Amino acid sequence: MHRRRSLAAGPRQQLGRTSLNLALAALLAGGLVAAQAQTSAAPSEPNRPTLRSAFEATWARQPEAQALAARRDAARAQAQAAQSLTPEPVAMELSTKTDRLNRNLGTREYEVGVAIPLWLPGERGRSQSLADAEWRSVESRATAAQLRVAATVREAWWSWQRARAELEAARGQLDNVRRIAADVGKRLKAGDLARADQHQADGAVAAAEAAVAQAESALTAAQQHLRALTAMPDLVPAGEIAPTAEPEPSASPTPTVDMDTHAELLALKDRAAVAEGTVALAAAQTRANPELTIAATRDRGTYGESYQQTFTVGVRIPFGGGARHDARVAAARAEAVELQAQMALERARLASERESARARTDAARAQLAAAERRALLARESRGFFDKSFRLGETDLPTRLRIEAEAADADRQVARARIELAAAISGWRQALGLLPQ
Repeated sequence: MHRRRSLAAGPRQQLGRTSLNLALAALLAGGLVAAQAQTSAAPSEPNRPTLRSAFEATWARQPEAQALAARRDAARAQAQAAQSLTPEPVAMELSTKTDRLNRNLGTREYEVGVAIPLWLPGERGRSQSLADAEWRSVESRATAAQLRVAATVREAWWSWQRARAELEAARGQLDNVRRIAADVGKRLKAGDLARADQHQADGAVAAAEAAVAQAESALTAAQQHLRALTAMPDLVPAGEIAPTAEPEPSASPTPTVDMDTHAELLALKDRAAVAEGTVALAAAQTRANPELTIAATRDRGTYGESYQQTFTVGVRIPFGGGARHDARVAAARAEAVELQAQMALERARLASERESARARTDAARAQLAAAERRALLARESRGFFDKSFRLGETDLPTRLRIEAEAADADRQVARARIELAAAISGWRQALGLLPQ
């Protein structure tokens, strides 16, 4: 009997465990679905523009970027042409001769041939070298164009950041003077201050409002200039300051490596290589390309004669180019000499700009440290004088002067931070580094 009850209870216990497991699984699945729904319903944070995204948007709109693919195709086609078996395409010659229009004795002649242009000695190898130089020049010119676009974007970007910082500082000063004016109004009603003090406080508020309006105008102009460059409509509003500083380059870069890898110097170097390759090719092309002619002729003299078959092999050798060839060589050599001299001047200029940019970065870092110390002292003094003003130990002009000094100190700190970031960005520009 006991054994039968235990056997009968076993399936019921298993059924109860199964039901409990199913309920737990359903609850867990419901929680996962709810979590996924909350995640999908949560608003995604808008993508804030960065200096890198602004540069990429501006570069995509440049004529150099839009023509880069076609230039690469042209350089690739030139390389393939330099590797072909003939300098020019093979030509077919077809001719016929008959006396049908005058005597009509049955004279007939049909000729089919091909004209094969031939490379001059050394021309094919120099053409391949020139094609390789052209390919490298296309890439380096694109990189140099990117660096020039980066300079324009960096200037517009940091002008925008300066305008944003100025507006934030002006708004902060306006809030502070409004608070002071409200306090003065309360004390005027209580009889602690005169109406002249209220006029001074209201004048300070009006001056702060004018500064805010001027800062908003400057921000709008800087923002429109940046938007015209980048065509980015979703610029961050003025009140949202996002981190925008670029990473600082190495403190001790190798001068030789930096100069050799700078985009401007690489572009000039590759252009000089193209000019030198043009000189070498022009020196090899002393005349037009000779042609090898192979033809087959089928003819007869009169009616009734059988057709005869002949073959012709000929070579066409042009004379020398003379003055035309000398002019081409001289023009190519002048281009190469000019580019070499320009590269030397560009190297000196870039070295000077790099040292100047590094010095500006060090100076901006020192200015930021001094500005932060001044702002700390100004904030502490503002707290002291605010307390003494509330206690009636300090007059209103002194309180407004201390507030103006503290606001100017905060503005100087914000400006110094932007200037340090802009100096680092300019240092990267002088080193030939694109925005990050």
